[in-house]
Amino acid sequence: MVQVQSWLADNAGALGILLGERELEQFERYYELLVEWNEKMNLTGITEREAVYEKHFYDSLTVSMAAELEGDKALADIGSGAGFPSIPLKIAFPDLKVTIVDALAKRIRFLEEVAAQLDLKGIVCLHGRAEDLGRLPEHRDRYDIATARAVARLAGLNELCLPFVRAGGFFVAMKGSDVREELDESEYSLSKLNARLRDTIRLELPIEKADRHLVVMAKNGPTPKPYPRKAGIPLKTPLLG
Repeated sequence: MVQVQSWLADNAGALGILLGERELEQFERYYELLVEWNEKMNLTGITEREAVYEKHFYDSLTVSMAAELEGDKALADIGSGAGFPSIPLKIAFPDLKVTIVDALAKRIRFLEEVAAQLDLKGIVCLHGRAEDLGRLPEHRDRYDIATARAVARLAGLNELCLPFVRAGGFFVAMKGSDVREELDESEYSLSKLNARLRDTIRLELPIEKADRHLVVMAKNGPTPKPYPRKAGIPLKTPLLG
């Protein structure tokens, strides 16, 4: 086991996640594919192995601090980009049913290749806008957990992600160092989308020591009929009251 894999295993263990040899091999193959495809398309500005393992892989696994992922759970990852946090979470929690939503077809092709190469079962990659897919009966109010990482400010992001979450489920937004202003401006959107702020979890990356926040929204009931609005509107004109 190479040093960076041992580091990931140790730090995942501190989160209560056991990564065996198979999972660590999957993470390394994921890293190789990320670097390989990044030469053809813009997936990430971070390609150095240790940085990818900390800022992408470990960071993604911290979602486990905010939501129960064991057992028969369904997760929707909105605007997944290069597959964060959903692919690392799928590796760590193989029984997790994952649906990845991204508006860029090239990224979906990359994610399908990752799922095939890593032999990940129970994962669906969807090309489309969250505003459109969130209105389809097969996705609306269906998921135990929705996630989004570095996609947009919360006031707009809530409208993209909460329609996927079932009543009693959670939306976990992965944010950076300062979330106070976003939390304040997102209160109105939560009230309109039948949700509430449940928790804000602060954490620190083990090596870089950068601050991260997991903002956890609980869904109180079904998504009100007007939402999400047409594609493009939630981010251009967020629900600010």
